[in-house]
Amino acid sequence: MHQFDLKNKTSIITGGAQGFGLDIAKRFLKSGAKVVIWDIDEDELKKAINEVDNPNLLYNVVDVSNFKNVKETIDEIAKSNNIDILINNAGITGSTSSLWDYDVDEWNEIIQINLMGTFNCCKCVVPYMIKNDYGRIVNVASVAGKDGNANASAYSSAKAGVIGLTKSLGKELADKNIAVNVVTPAGAKTRILDQMSKEHVARMLSKVPRGRFLEIEEFTSLVCWLSSEENSFSTAAVFDISGGRSTY
Repeated sequence: MHQFDLKNKTSIITGGAQGFGLDIAKRFLKSGAKVVIWDIDEDELKKAINEVDNPNLLYNVVDVSNFKNVKETIDEIAKSNNIDILINNAGITGSTSSLWDYDVDEWNEIIQINLMGTFNCCKCVVPYMIKNDYGRIVNVASVAGKDGNANASAYSSAKAGVIGLTKSLGKELADKNIAVNVVTPAGAKTRILDQMSKEHVARMLSKVPRGRFLEIEEFTSLVCWLSSEENSFSTAAVFDISGGRSTY
């Protein structure tokens, strides 16, 4: 496993209490970073802290869809640390249903967390990165945002929005030492699969030429490189990790 140099770097990882987010946190810590994980569930955050047991791992209870909550938390962190890395990983899939039957409130909630949450975090962190002339932002989207998944219109739309946001922001910051990229994983063996019907999960798997789901460690390796100083040129880009499902 390649070791990335993240010494003296402070990172924020949203949705960091479990799954992708927690695995990224563990890898960042091994690479020398100070890590602040965010989640809306304090019990899960405390479990993560106890599991990892590292003094460089801290947590905040944050609702990323709440702009005021995001801004106040980031401003507080910035008082004592440069914010060098932001991983926008928080997200929900929601129900699987045809668009015309989709519950309007749930549709809006998915957009608020997945898309507006990414916007809120970027809007609040970027000014500090500009001031410090350094930053790495990795937004977690999905192949659903590229291809569109049937019966997942809200999730697909939100993740497509995250891809568009990344391209715009990356170009806006291209003249600075700030890289903004997005990753588009296929389905992975995380608890997010538990939110989906068995039929929907089987349909997802059938589209992957590799014939299996993404392993968390494979995903984390890509995110780590994008978050490191080694990634000094790629920005506003979409990095696919879908086992051959999406080839564009």
